[in-house]
Amino acid sequence: MKSNPLIVILIFLIFFVISFLTNILGPIIPDIITSFNLSIGLAGFLPFAFFVAYGVMSIPSGILVEKYREKPVLLGAFFLAFLGALLFALIPGFSIALFSLFLIGLGMAMLQVVINPLLRVAGGEAQFAFNSVMAQLFFGAASFLSPLLYSYLVSNVHSGSTSGLVAVFDQLVPANLKWVSLYWVFAVTALLMVVVIYFVRFPKVELKDDERIDTGNAFKDLLGNKTVWLFFAGIFSYVGTEQGIANWTSQFLQTYHGVDPATTGATVISWFWGLLTIGCLLGLLLLKIFDSRRVLMLFAAGAILSLLAGLFGPEEMAIYAFPMTGFFASVMWSIVVSLALNSVPHHHGTFSGILCTGIAGGAVVPLVVGGLAELLGLRLAMLFLLITLGYIFSIGIWARPLVNNATVKSLKELFA
Repeated sequence: MKSNPLIVILIFLIFFVISFLTNILGPIIPDIITSFNLSIGLAGFLPFAFFVAYGVMSIPSGILVEKYREKPVLLGAFFLAFLGALLFALIPGFSIALFSLFLIGLGMAMLQVVINPLLRVAGGEAQFAFNSVMAQLFFGAASFLSPLLYSYLVSNVHSGSTSGLVAVFDQLVPANLKWVSLYWVFAVTALLMVVVIYFVRFPKVELKDDERIDTGNAFKDLLGNKTVWLFFAGIFSYVGTEQGIANWTSQFLQTYHGVDPATTGATVISWFWGLLTIGCLLGLLLLKIFDSRRVLMLFAAGAILSLLAGLFGPEEMAIYAFPMTGFFASVMWSIVVSLALNSVPHHHGTFSGILCTGIAGGAVVPLVVGGLAELLGLRLAMLFLLITLGYIFSIGIWARPLVNNATVKSLKELFA
């Protein structure tokens, strides 16, 4: 099929918006805690509400796509995100926040299922690997920029600025909830995506066998396979680690170092996502040279050391060490997924759906950290992430893929 550059650009934009809406929670958690007078334990339910939606919706989304096709699912996903963001923007409160985040999470889970097969068809199979990397760069760019937008809004809303957009937000949000302006931005962004997608014609996507989800015999066969559960735990651990760091770092810096979460804290989270994106590029190079299991072990060890430096080092060290955990986390998702799919000979589409439900780790791990923080303090609670990182490290030891990643034997081969 002839490639469709317009659809490819739209998919890159969808990746950007997914990240823009998903990865802002960490920087604003300190504000939410202060605004609604929450304990750290209660605040842990915020990422739980968002990421548990992935566990609920990942496999049903695959079924919806096969029944109704891509465009209706995309429209439904962004409409859910719009409703969730608008609801919270209009009625800011803790219970509303939980429901709002769950709605947005449902929408994001639906999008994740649609966009990769659509990107393969719209961009052409020959360009799929390149386009996938480009999509991740758009995803990373949004994660880097959204905390900076949060800093800008908190610094300028109700500050006497006469800027047109800021003046509008002055009317929409209370002076003590300046950060809620971000959810007005989210609502408008999601609504614009609904409008854009409505007017775009989509190519017909014929799902490959490794993209289909079979809830019948294949599902039963996989659930009886110990390897499937081990790699499910790997995805659960990775997303839990990523979100555990992203969601609690700003609060940690404020609690132990007196760092302003709206400025320095947001910048640290911004660089966490920025370095995670940069690390993906280095990871692509390393995977051409070394066995993926060795790369995984090296980066997991680096993440463990960076986390410990961030937790127990002085302020200046923490400000640099936490973003470095993002750098070392960069290759984990892609390596764990590839090792998983290469360790099972059949039913890759259904296996991918099972793995995607492991994104619910982003719900459970931050909640556990928040609960432990009530008992032990946030510093000791975040040591729980050593368990998830240790499990990821262990995958490099016990994984036995049927097919290893291709490596080069010389520099000439690398650049050929």
